[in-house]
Amino acid sequence: MIIREQVPLAPLTTLGVGGPARFFAEVQAESEVREAVEFARSRDLPLFVLGGGSNLLVADAGFDGLVLKIALRGIDRSAAGGDVTFNAAAGEDWDSFVARAVDDNCAGIECLSGIPGSVGGTPVQNVGAYGQEVSETISEVEAIDRWSLRTSTFTNTECGFGYRSSTFNTSMRDRYIILHVKFTLRRGGHPTIRYRDLQTAFVEVSQPTLLQVRKAVRDIRRGKAMLLIPGDDDARSVGSFFKNPIIPQHQFEDLEASLRSRGLTLPSYAASNGFRKLPAAWLVEHAGFAKGHSRGAAGISRRHALAIVNRGGATAADIIALKDEIQARVLAEFGIQLQMEPVLLGF
Repeated sequence: MIIREQVPLAPLTTLGVGGPARFFAEVQAESEVREAVEFARSRDLPLFVLGGGSNLLVADAGFDGLVLKIALRGIDRSAAGGDVTFNAAAGEDWDSFVARAVDDNCAGIECLSGIPGSVGGTPVQNVGAYGQEVSETISEVEAIDRWSLRTSTFTNTECGFGYRSSTFNTSMRDRYIILHVKFTLRRGGHPTIRYRDLQTAFVEVSQPTLLQVRKAVRDIRRGKAMLLIPGDDDARSVGSFFKNPIIPQHQFEDLEASLRSRGLTLPSYAASNGFRKLPAAWLVEHAGFAKGHSRGAAGISRRHALAIVNRGGATAADIIALKDEIQARVLAEFGIQLQMEPVLLGF
């Protein structure tokens, strides 16, 4: 394992802002992960695990610790009956893995096409989009305990999956480093067509293939600047910056009535029993932040109201200032505190 110093982190993130890491190591084996943890522990350094950098905002001052870039590779495949299990290393590119599963005619993650990042990051946030979440297909997660340096295996239930959450970013945040993730997919299964735009795309197709759905999802993401394309400043983001808020039914009814008196119709979706999910994009736009809004070098994507973007030369402070302004306005207008999706590093 090679330890480097003062390594710029901005180029390793999709947002492209932030300062350097005091120490940086890219590891390709489980033994190197343990070595890196011991290096940080011996020097009393904070440790941050970096995947694809797609859900990360780094402070302008950087990170005064060790950044551990997970580069473990390899995908094993096994089949039993109609199920196919893929055991994917944490450093594998996520969208490439989805493409492999679709090419193998395995259903369960086709709607998660085009999402940037690595395999290891998907269970942490319970990545989801267009009607699917990884929690629906993850059977096991293998991880190293930073405290004991022992390897543990978590079942789906033990991962504690929730909306954009898991035990790895809640009750056991910063304790485990993910090494491998097992996904159990349906060989020859039908694609998931729950998302409205997908249903519209296939209104004249009775049974689209997994490959057709993957292409449609990527096309939808491209249209919303949610597909990483070099040179497209609308895609220089962390994706959706805010989570869709989930509120109690009684709060929804009060807010809906208030907005109706102002001539506004509040869209919503059923969540868990007694709760409604609101589209954060609608709240942001109706709080006065239209697509294309700019605040210096930071702005909102011209194609997606939830994507805070780096127009070129933006600082982390610029991104945070716009984030704060949006949250304050939505809170004042609707009484709802928007929660961020990206991880903050070095703040």
